[in-house]
Amino acid sequence: MVLWLINIVVSTPHLIIVGGGAAGFFAGLTVKDASPALPVTIMESANQVLRKVSISGGGRCNVTHACFVPRELVKFYPRGKRELLGAFHKFQPRDTMAWFESRGVPLKTEADGRVFPVSNSAQSIVDCLTREARRLNVSVRLNAAVSAVARQPDGRFALTLADGECLVASRLLLACGGARNAGGARLAESLGHSSSAPVPSLFSFRVRDERLKNLAGVTAQNVTVSAAGLQQSGALLITHEGLSGPAILKLSAWGARLFAGENYRFTVSVDWTGGRDVGQQFTAKRRRAGQRRLCNDPQFNIPRRLWEWLARGAEIPADRHWHDLRKFEETALARALTASQFPVTGKSAGREEMVTCGGIPTREVDFRTMQSKLRPNLYFAGEILDVDGLTGGFNFQNAWTTGWLAGRALAG
Repeated sequence: MVLWLINIVVSTPHLIIVGGGAAGFFAGLTVKDASPALPVTIMESANQVLRKVSISGGGRCNVTHACFVPRELVKFYPRGKRELLGAFHKFQPRDTMAWFESRGVPLKTEADGRVFPVSNSAQSIVDCLTREARRLNVSVRLNAAVSAVARQPDGRFALTLADGECLVASRLLLACGGARNAGGARLAESLGHSSSAPVPSLFSFRVRDERLKNLAGVTAQNVTVSAAGLQQSGALLITHEGLSGPAILKLSAWGARLFAGENYRFTVSVDWTGGRDVGQQFTAKRRRAGQRRLCNDPQFNIPRRLWEWLARGAEIPADRHWHDLRKFEETALARALTASQFPVTGKSAGREEMVTCGGIPTREVDFRTMQSKLRPNLYFAGEILDVDGLTGGFNFQNAWTTGWLAGRALAG
């Protein structure tokens, strides 16, 4: 292990950052870049920093999303979009990309707007951040879990580590993640903040439906899914456990608290056509290609295996031609195409990449500086806040932006 990551003893660092993830690390680098003489120590409870960065995007690290208009960018955040609007005017995806590329990490933008390192390796991002930490002399302590924090009469913060060691900081930044690190919320609450209970966001739906058993692996590229009054569109993937893909993940994000309140038991409706006019398409098929067998002639870019399944579900004979389609069969097929109903029995989330909804309420934080509105010299950044985005690099952008804002304020 490189020397800068050993458990050094720092008795009274000026600034302590609790959390060695994307937000905490970026904040620490920003502070030192602006104020090189200011002592900064990052406290990480695990045995390595930036672990989520290293495993994100299937090991590729979706650094950000190529959306450069703040008013459009905030539309990808189910929670926190109002507060992030001003923040993104100060530091947005274009700034993130420039930051990494100016430090030797070339990036690429894929067709869907997601931004990755050209190397296709998250390690490129981790190496860049840790290299900067060494260059700027940011101290990092591993296996350093902070178990308690208290504000002293002089306004400084006294931190107690799990092993009993005590540290004092003039300024404190909490950037210790979401649901998987409930300790961050407890620290904030001990300093007078409130915290909404975190619940999962960006999860797949478990569906116990025998009809889907033989369709695992099928992807429909343009569907509309709806549940509990919410609606989203995009690609949908049928899995061995149920339904996943961008459309489902977006729906889960917008309905995170609603679905949690239902104990993840509700009905999801799928429009496999993506909102197309089914009746008009059927009429056109009868007129132009009425001699074709319906079951062998998929429409609306629906995969063949899925189309055949839908036709069978509508009880249409395998040898039925378009021009022989009966009215009741057409009605049944239209219903199957536009309103397939599936009972959701639970959620299925990627354990290592789960994003959460919940945390420190945004009303308690000044998003110009990320400083607490309740406690001077206390700051927040990243997923500890009640801010979360859709899949596609948006959650990392929240980390970079709030970390940068906090770092700039702390440096001042």
